[in-house]
Amino acid sequence: MRDEDLQASDGLQTLHVCEGGNLDCGSGLLLLIRKSMEGVPNGEVLEIRSTEISVKEDLPAWCRMTQNPYMGWRPATDHNKYFVRRGEAEQRTDADYEKARNYRWGTRIHWDGGMQTKVFCRNHSWSVGQPASFDVRDEAPSAVEYVLGALGACLAMGFQIRASQRKVEIDELEISLSGQLDNIFVFLGTEQGGHSGFKEVKGTIYVASDADEEVLETLWQETLAASPVTNTLTRTVDINVDLRVI
Repeated sequence: MRDEDLQASDGLQTLHVCEGGNLDCGSGLLLLIRKSMEGVPNGEVLEIRSTEISVKEDLPAWCRMTQNPYMGWRPATDHNKYFVRRGEAEQRTDADYEKARNYRWGTRIHWDGGMQTKVFCRNHSWSVGQPASFDVRDEAPSAVEYVLGALGACLAMGFQIRASQRKVEIDELEISLSGQLDNIFVFLGTEQGGHSGFKEVKGTIYVASDADEEVLETLWQETLAASPVTNTLTRTVDINVDLRVI
């Protein structure tokens, strides 16, 4: 029998629980498991709760690599339970956390001529149009629209992840954002007053859920406080981009 098909017995119980929500093994779940393992004595079992189906295939492989015995899985009402016994092998939690903490995100941007650039990151690429276009239609979204899109996407995913960790079911979720630049003419070089960045961003999150509004509001405030993009926009960021003539 494959490890992936191993069913945990009903008698397997533990006080150590990791709420994984809908995270998969490549998007933060393994870091949560590593952190939870710190409180599990050697030889005892950690229960991992997850709604992400791919965990059933990926978690046993991680257990083999880290020498933490995989004890199987069993279904629950709205999630699956996975059981991992903490092995005696050295846990690299600190190293894994430091790697995640110090990770540098990177992009490469190439001017495609005219008023378009192309952005490359990892296995993705996309075109960006001019920041000062006010036409209804363009060949590519503007850079400031990507900023709004990045903010909205970050908030939507953050809200959904937190909801899944609290066992709050979200049926529909949509965010509408709009922003006004302080003075676009600074960017165009025709005026000096003010600045060319957003002076305000307004929006609404629309949520369909059976959960109490108070619960959803708490999740939303936590999402706003923890969002990487929200924090980037609301805090001072050191930007150092050097010029090199080639």
